Amino acid sequence: MSAPVRDPYAAMRHAGYPRYLTGFFLSNTGRQAMSVAIAWQIYQWTNSATALGLVGLVNVIPLLALVLPAGVLADRLDRRRLVAWTMAAAGFFSLGLLLLSRYHAALPDLAPLRAANGLLRSIALVFERHTDPALLHFDNPALPVIFVLLFLQSIARVLGNPARAALVPLLVPTSAVSNAVTWSASAFELSTVIGPALGGFLVAGAGYDAVYLLDFVASVAFALLLLGVQTHAPVRPAAAGPAPDVFAGVRFIWQRKPILAAITLDLFAVLLGGAVALLPIYADKILHVGPAGLGWLRAAPALGAITMAFLVTHLPPAKRPGLGMLWSVAGFGAAIVLFGLSTNFWLSMAALYLSGVCDNFSVVVRHTLVQLLTPDALRGRVTAFNQLFIGSSNEISELRAGLAAALFGPVAAAAGGGLGTILVVVIVAVALPALKTVPPLHELKAESDDGPK
Repeated sequence: MSAPVRDPYAAMRHAGYPRYLTGFFLSNTGRQAMSVAIAWQIYQWTNSATALGLVGLVNVIPLLALVLPAGVLADRLDRRRLVAWTMAAAGFFSLGLLLLSRYHAALPDLAPLRAANGLLRSIALVFERHTDPALLHFDNPALPVIFVLLFLQSIARVLGNPARAALVPLLVPTSAVSNAVTWSASAFELSTVIGPALGGFLVAGAGYDAVYLLDFVASVAFALLLLGVQTHAPVRPAAAGPAPDVFAGVRFIWQRKPILAAITLDLFAVLLGGAVALLPIYADKILHVGPAGLGWLRAAPALGAITMAFLVTHLPPAKRPGLGMLWSVAGFGAAIVLFGLSTNFWLSMAALYLSGVCDNFSVVVRHTLVQLLTPDALRGRVTAFNQLFIGSSNEISELRAGLAAALFGPVAAAAGGGLGTILVVVIVAVALPALKTVPPLHELKAESDDGPK
């Protein structure tokens, strides 16, 4: 079968999708900027790698507990309104971070806050055996409150994320879904270039408050834009009667081996190879580039991903995308090994850039498989399970990296994770060979929409 004529802007020709894409880009830019600010602020307050790892923990707990029920909500409610409300809530928690950051010195040193800081310090001392305990600082009363606000914000985002991803196929016809996924991935990557760099510069020039204000404004803007989005497909009214089967998406993925293989590959690759939590340590202790340099380090993978996204959008579809995904994840692991061993800022930037090039191809293949092979009635729950795996791997990866750096040092934590990623590729290629035989993505079709509810 010959490939159809390639229209790089097919999704953009449907009015609802550009509105969604704009809001998604703005909100993720704010979120990425905030992630840099919060990591730098916590590290400067505590001087603790463990504290950075705990940021991942407070993000992953709501994900593990709520993402599957969130998938049911996405299949039961109007996805546009669900995303709008949860994004608005996340924005207001950023406003809380702004107020806390500005007035933290006025916060009284209450007994519960002292106890919480004591607990955090005790956890850090379990892992930070190579650090002088006198250099660890868990005495700011605002620190536990920051973790609480991050936890609440994570709850809001988790409840809305399956609906947000499952909304995309309703905004364009089936023939443009793959193109919409690619553009969404490109917007995500562009925001992860602009957001971290902007966050680093704002922290250096204007302070943490400016970053939290940016995230508040961007999140509320996404909520308002979504309320005006018109869908290409009709929106199902809120369902009445028994709730949908929460595990129907799990069974669907288990039976579709290409999707299972793609999710498994990304899960363990990110879990082992993620190095985001280590970047403040590299920026401060190894590369000596400060918060502005941290912003560029955070942006470098996204610069690489944008490069690959441009190529994926404009070049003919890959004939064997699954096999390409295996090679791209192996390349990602190799790039992380290079980053872990580097002590030169520009070499580190190049390694992170290459990691983004490789990661983007993997992300586009996985998202397209999930969106095109899943009927709409199951799309929220399948997306939720996908996000449970991938999202939890991102957050647990931060915990793993932070704790591994505390135990063995940041170089061993990063380079060892990259080697683990390469090993995962070999295991998945042997254990789940269905991924290697996936046809070109434009040939994929969803099953009928009358499956399990």
